[in-house]
Amino acid sequence: MPDAIPTDPRFLGIAQASRLIATRRLSPVELTRALIGRAEALDGQISSYLRPSFDTALKEAQAAEQEIASGGPRGPLHGVPFGLKDIFDVAGVPTTGQSRAYASQMAREDSEVVRRLRGAGAVLLGKLTTHECAHGGPSFDLFAPPARNPWDTSRFTGGSSSGSGAAVAAGLMPLALGSDTGGSIRNPAALCGLVGLKPTYGLVSRRGVMPNAFGWDHVGPMTWTVEDCALALQVLAGHDPGDPASAQVVPPDYRAALTGDLRGLRIGVLRHFFEEDLPASPAMAAALEQAFAVLRSLGADLRDVRIRPSRDYAECKIIAAESEILAVHEHALRRQADRFGEDFLTRILPAILIRGADYVQANRLRAIMTREIEALQREVDVLVTAAPGPAPLLSDWRPANFWRGHGSHVPVFNVTGAPALVQCIGFADGLPLSFQVAGRPFEEATVLRVAHAYEKATGGRERRPSLDPLAVVPPLPPVPEPEAAALSAAEEGELRDLLRRARVDPGERGFRHLCSVAPHVREALARLHRPAAFANEPAAVFRA
Repeated sequence: MPDAIPTDPRFLGIAQASRLIATRRLSPVELTRALIGRAEALDGQISSYLRPSFDTALKEAQAAEQEIASGGPRGPLHGVPFGLKDIFDVAGVPTTGQSRAYASQMAREDSEVVRRLRGAGAVLLGKLTTHECAHGGPSFDLFAPPARNPWDTSRFTGGSSSGSGAAVAAGLMPLALGSDTGGSIRNPAALCGLVGLKPTYGLVSRRGVMPNAFGWDHVGPMTWTVEDCALALQVLAGHDPGDPASAQVVPPDYRAALTGDLRGLRIGVLRHFFEEDLPASPAMAAALEQAFAVLRSLGADLRDVRIRPSRDYAECKIIAAESEILAVHEHALRRQADRFGEDFLTRILPAILIRGADYVQANRLRAIMTREIEALQREVDVLVTAAPGPAPLLSDWRPANFWRGHGSHVPVFNVTGAPALVQCIGFADGLPLSFQVAGRPFEEATVLRVAHAYEKATGGRERRPSLDPLAVVPPLPPVPEPEAAALSAAEEGELRDLLRRARVDPGERGFRHLCSVAPHVREALARLHRPAAFANEPAAVFRA
């Protein structure tokens, strides 16, 4: 049955909107105006926009409408609006990473992914909020407030693609781009109830994207449905000679993979992640079991499998990636550390404790871990496990949480670089619960096939957040005080000396934050160093 003519186009997904646009039952201008109107009415509740470009968006929508009228649509994204986390370059627009340190940084040309989306005829609505430099957050001391969760505005969106998660969940746009270095697409997608895909490392270009950690960054789509995710990935994926990590692969037809048929598919369940390593709430545990039962009913063969504890992957990623992000921002830190937020400083400053040998050992461990999981993935087609959730209160966040060593369900697939997707599987007290589906490298089609089959079997995409434009949002919490640190005077002196040698002055509060996490960093470094054979080279070695 064809889609009905929408009375309210604001909650249309990409697939629905593109069908209506192609058959002239919906105008790109009408759709764009509706989304702009919703943003103007509601974004004050969730702070998802950092830099809207509504006038330009209407001009792009008008151009798309004329092009479609004269020659038909270029593809499913023609005339469909989207938003960008403010780490993606758009020619003539600042790329700030929501940091005062980069407030005047102007992009000279579009990033490769923006070029591809514009080439497909998509309409850019604007730049969206992010955790500072796609890393620290939520932060309460930046030049713009953090995004809030549309399901409960007192709660966290997840990060760092925070505005992207909030905007799509709230129905302000059907597509937003995020980045994922250690979960930054999947965290907000999970906490906001979206479909969020971290593609295989190298499948989607990073050119023109503010780096977090060069060997760990991924770019991917955040949408409301799996079909929409497949349509967006089709445009984004493909080789870019301007990105040194870009893979020379020809993407398959991702939409064609959405067959709904899981018969005979082998699914490995990483049960120990949510039962032992980081135990899930009773509501999450029940939702996971129900989701696994759905997959079995669709003909999949589920079996429990084990890998290392989740904390091992998280610490491997943190030690290697924090070294890289320190290198990325070292110059700015030396010149103007006071222009960064305290949460960002609490994450990045401890990298001065990480030696070159630690960085190399983390990358050697990464290669070992990747080979272990590759061996497991010869026995199963995909892996499933819990995603983060439900969303915590913003007031519960403390900067030191990042270094406490509790682990996470998501960094494992940044370690391996393999594709991983999260999607909503239920609710607890009105907050989304999600699970994670991960596949072999460059087998996004299989991951999307599993997620789409689950989505169609459950029909769970009708429930949306309810936002009242007249509601009074709770005040943001104050900037958390540095936590007390049990360090001796000699240990504090050592940290001050390291900062002097690094030529970074974070101020006294920044120093107190560093002191509060230094013991956690040293514990993680001690766990990192394990005997390894000489043949275990790092995950990234130079090849001419």
